[in-house]
Amino acid sequence: MNLDTIDKKLLALLQLDTKKTTKELSLKLNLSVTAVYERIKKLEREGIIQKYVVLLNRNKINKGFVVFCHIKLIQHSKDFLTTFEKEVVQLDEVLECFHVSGDYDYILKICVNNMEEYREFMVTKLTTLQHIGSTHSTFMIGEVKNTTSFVL
Repeated sequence: MNLDTIDKKLLALLQLDTKKTTKELSLKLNLSVTAVYERIKKLEREGIIQKYVVLLNRNKINKGFVVFCHIKLIQHSKDFLTTFEKEVVQLDEVLECFHVSGDYDYILKICVNNMEEYREFMVTKLTTLQHIGSTHSTFMIGEVKNTTSFVL
């Protein structure tokens, strides 16, 4: 689907605040409420808008300790990759998991309350997963940029 200028403006507005009503959006886009509604429905049908979520403040929910954990598997067979991926998606502490190239096979973004909770997670959950050869943890010192908005 090709996005026109209005679609791009609409998506930019929605990325900033999905609680805006179609009336508020229509005023900003100089369109009718119906036209905005139809555009949103089309973007949803096409899969451009995947879902609507609430972003939480990590620190206020005791998940402010952010760790990037690099994982090497003991082997790169399809079975090992599939098994690891099925297991890692079940871990609530893991917010993101990326299969990557380079020295490591996966990078996980893990959010917990503190170092003690991370240690407990490593000992009781992560290192019990099958096929992990090694891990390397990097701890976030400060957040320079964190956005969920794409510029179109």
